[in-house]
Amino acid sequence: MKAVVMNEPGAPEVLSLQDLPEPERITETQLKVRIEAAGVNPIDTKLRSRGVFLPAGLPAVLGCDGAGVVVETGAEAGEFRTGDAVWFCSGGLGGVQGNYAEFVLVDSSAARKKPASIDFATAAAGPLVLITAWEALFDRARVTAGQTVLIHAGAGGVGHVAIQLAKQAGARVLTTVSTTQKAEFVKSIGADEVILYPEVDFVEAVNDLTGGRGADVVLDTVGPAVFRRSIPAVAHYGDLVTLLDPGQDVEWKEACNRNMRIGFTLMLTPMLRDLPEARAHHGEILERCGELVDAGRLRIEVAGRLPLAEAAEAHRQIEAGHLQGKLVLLP
Repeated sequence: MKAVVMNEPGAPEVLSLQDLPEPERITETQLKVRIEAAGVNPIDTKLRSRGVFLPAGLPAVLGCDGAGVVVETGAEAGEFRTGDAVWFCSGGLGGVQGNYAEFVLVDSSAARKKPASIDFATAAAGPLVLITAWEALFDRARVTAGQTVLIHAGAGGVGHVAIQLAKQAGARVLTTVSTTQKAEFVKSIGADEVILYPEVDFVEAVNDLTGGRGADVVLDTVGPAVFRRSIPAVAHYGDLVTLLDPGQDVEWKEACNRNMRIGFTLMLTPMLRDLPEARAHHGEILERCGELVDAGRLRIEVAGRLPLAEAAEAHRQIEAGHLQGKLVLLP
């Protein structure tokens, strides 16, 4: 089969299209899937540039997100049958083959049937960001109806689905974006208030929009500087959830005075630590999100579709920043 292989860390050019043997099932819970599309995420570019998680993880096939057709099932693979269209987040961290390939093995607990209303490319753009947004909003911050939620980088991969999930929960959604074009996009998917952060101080804007109270929940999808700046934008007894390491120089005094709850979301944990129950929870999240997609209540934005051989170009585009939605590779 064709696969994009990384032999060493480095620039996008370290990714090369190679011929590899097709993977063979080793457990009865596994599915063998013919990949129709693979999502590309920022974590892929970080692993490519700095190295994979496992010391003996090279050479590696990256790519956590996938959508395709089941071509073989184990005896303990549950409801799945040959020919089923599925979507999933699995592999791609080093050691376990990822989805930049024509075939992949997936544990059946992590996979769910693809929403019927969307194509494979759109489905492949969804799993990692949907699971991340769901865990951040509902498992960490416990978002409920009537709360005000601030989502940073609302036009990005995690941001654009987080806006929609928070709205489904009955929250008032504020979001930050960099351009007027992105402002129009996030309004179209449900954002109540949009803050153009290059032009406006987002802390002042949030406090103005909430009568000085701050947002009940703030989701940081950007990084340390935004995390630190977000603390005075959180309501007393509110939640600040981040997807990234906030760094060593955080001034915690104001967070303590606000009696804030700090949360971390890394949806890769079940794969990194081999946690079967958490992996199954990810499958449950995909099932619930799939229902929302098919009901027309959740939209997954595809920023672009590239051939598998152009994985390096996809990485360049992600590292350039400011994409609207997700990039997808097509084997």
